Amino acid sequence: MASLKDIRLRIESTKNTQQITRAMKLTSAAKLRRAQNNITNMRPYALSLRQVISDIVATQKVSHPLMEPRQQVKKVLLVVLTSDRGLCGGFNSNINRFADNYIRENKNKYEVMDLFFIGRKGHDYFVRKGILPTEYISKLDKDISFDLASKVADKLLKQYLAGDYDEIRLIYNEFKSAISQIVTCETLIPISTESSSFTEQRNKQQFSKELIFEPSAESIIEDLLIKHFDLQVYRTMSESVAAEHGARMTAMENATNNAKTVIDSLTLTYNKLRQEKITTELTEITSGAEALK
Repeated sequence: MASLKDIRLRIESTKNTQQITRAMKLTSAAKLRRAQNNITNMRPYALSLRQVISDIVATQKVSHPLMEPRQQVKKVLLVVLTSDRGLCGGFNSNINRFADNYIRENKNKYEVMDLFFIGRKGHDYFVRKGILPTEYISKLDKDISFDLASKVADKLLKQYLAGDYDEIRLIYNEFKSAISQIVTCETLIPISTESSSFTEQRNKQQFSKELIFEPSAESIIEDLLIKHFDLQVYRTMSESVAAEHGARMTAMENATNNAKTVIDSLTLTYNKLRQEKITTELTEITSGAEALK
């Protein structure tokens, strides 16, 4: 059985850990608020831009290589987006497990399935399994910016247009709330144009499809597609960072509560042992006094 000194040291150690987890929770909560505001402000713009592209395609019958699906999908690039740090519950393990199952189930369907890792946790997980990536980017939580997303998007666009891949898919955690993140597999390229306002039944009023473009619809769609793709890559990175902060805040809150439970249990054990020791000493003193009579 542990001595009173050992239990006292464990209580102090657990209290120190509790202070650390509480501080990490508050830090993640502050970062989460900023990241959540960024996502909330970005989503309407991203959806509207996609709808504008769909409307142009629906009215002008414009075609572009980024929107045309390949007849046969033989080469796929899988972009796996994780975090660089741990202590965030099942945030990274859920993505790694999903990506691992996806690769195992689909590797025989395609001639080539390459991996592009954004985040250290995904990279380290698959490297341990002997799966090496074509490219690897880290420090996402510190260096996330539209410029970084634009560079990644430009690299992916060049690989797709060069014919290196027939599809580019992204696996990431979509932010829903501080306690809810959903692992999502999204096709980045070819870009979907199905969300046209002319095909939706939300508005009863019928709008004319006779639209006039200046400059031409082809030049407009070229610029919009590139901006749309840059924005989608940046949006998914921002979603992942917000989901990471939410997962870490929840994990640190649970760790803080668990530390309190451990402290209460150890304190109860400590008090019981101390009372037992006091009772034993009193019994010995009483027995000695009785023996001297």
